[in-house]
Amino acid sequence: MGAALALAGRGRGRTAPNPNVGCVIVRDDVVVGRGWTQPGGRPHAEAMALAEAGEKSRGATAFVTLEPCAHESPRGPACSNLLVAAGVARVVIALGDPDPRTNGAGAARLRAAGIEVTEGVRAEEARRSMAGFLTRLAKDRPFVTLKLATSLDGRIALASGESRWITGAEARAHTHLERARHEAILVGRRTMEIDNPRLDVRLPGLEDRSPRRLVLSSRGELRSLADIAKLGGINHLFVEGGAETAASFLRADLVDRLLLYRAPILIGGDGQPALGDIGLTRLGDAHGRWRLLDSRMLGSDRMEVYERA
Repeated sequence: MGAALALAGRGRGRTAPNPNVGCVIVRDDVVVGRGWTQPGGRPHAEAMALAEAGEKSRGATAFVTLEPCAHESPRGPACSNLLVAAGVARVVIALGDPDPRTNGAGAARLRAAGIEVTEGVRAEEARRSMAGFLTRLAKDRPFVTLKLATSLDGRIALASGESRWITGAEARAHTHLERARHEAILVGRRTMEIDNPRLDVRLPGLEDRSPRRLVLSSRGELRSLADIAKLGGINHLFVEGGAETAASFLRADLVDRLLLYRAPILIGGDGQPALGDIGLTRLGDAHGRWRLLDSRMLGSDRMEVYERA
């Protein structure tokens, strides 16, 4: 299942509105097929893995990060039917599919065909892996990551607005990798006017993974935070600036994940703060909202990832 989860990560940011799923097929302790959801959502991971395994699928075990779909589509057959037809003996599922077109029906179809089904293996990791798809279904909006790059004293620029560069090359490269894992990236109007950021991916081999650029502006495509619910084909939204835009997402409780880069520098009180007013009136309300997921050094900078608690 760990291998299937790793494969699922290859599709993140490219499969919307479908989930990014991974699948590994094992026979006699040998991996005979691997697959992950392809760009645009098809073919599905199971179809890719079964095609690679061929006749070796018969009697094999399929590990899949999401319950195989049960609904037919003009774009392809139901994966539960494909697994039955391939003659697999067992299917191990990380997470049930909350899509009402499947939601238990995929696993039931496999069991009805005499296939052994095991569910809930590494479910929490699968939930994080497919957070964009799951958030879209549950909340009718993309999964939102807020990125902040600050000094030790929480500043994002000098008083003059100079901000290039607070963090070092390694942290900036990691930001580009994060961009590649999102369908869209958003900044505020002021950031766009002052910095005119490219907001693309400039890592060798990943240039074609640059996300769709969005600007939050009273005159733009997104005129309010509610408009993110209208964004089609976007499961993951990366919010990258500036201070007021970041604060507005936090005030509206729309941030699911915090990505913080902290450089070992001090800017001082005249520097521009990372956040504006987030609507906090009691200090006690600030506690218990975020849970640390990851922390590591990137060159001389520290990167930390938090998720909603």
